[in-house]
Amino acid sequence: MFPPPSFGSSSSAGSGFSLSGTTDTFGFGFRDYSQSSPSRSAKSTVTTPVNEDQIHTDIKFKPNNGPCISAHKSLLAARSEIFKNILNSDDCKAPLTDTDTITLSELSTEELKSFLEFLYTGDLPADKFKKHVYALCVAADKYEIPYLQESCERYMLNSLNASNALDTLDISNLHSKNKLKETTLNFIVRNMKSIVSSQEYEEFASSNPHLSVEVTRAFVEAKF
Repeated sequence: MFPPPSFGSSSSAGSGFSLSGTTDTFGFGFRDYSQSSPSRSAKSTVTTPVNEDQIHTDIKFKPNNGPCISAHKSLLAARSEIFKNILNSDDCKAPLTDTDTITLSELSTEELKSFLEFLYTGDLPADKFKKHVYALCVAADKYEIPYLQESCERYMLNSLNASNALDTLDISNLHSKNKLKETTLNFIVRNMKSIVSSQEYEEFASSNPHLSVEVTRAFVEAKF
């Protein structure tokens, strides 16, 4: 249901980045908060990236379905060891040109905007988490961003319900989030009748037979 993101070619093996010659850009600038760490306190000063003239940006990100978004290498390197390693490569050390673009093919334009917004501010509005939490969870694991990993898991735990439990179980299993997986399994067991009788469960069981077995076992072993 959530296949691992595909990796493009890169000058840094195993990074998951693809350097391309894309030149398309648009005015989605950010203020530079590279000296601050991502925390809930960031909300007191800024809540979203600002749409204004780009200020000292020196790298571009290309999503899988739209134009580039400019960002700051220093902040990205501070937030992620993966970004730090790729940005320290020879391809990214030269002054910015129209070809200095890193493709994040697993993220759509809106997902990439939300991803960068979180890296810049340390938080996201609830509606953006609700819409993009699974994509953000995948990106957080892929680029090793612990605070985003924790935030995604916390959101999924707090918003768990019958309509999203199967998706949450799937992604918790894919990314080895044991606490989230256990909590979700217990929730499904407690709401077994409504969840298992749904069309979503039929599709889930077809594509995730091993997880379906785990659900059945958890139900059999449950003590009500």
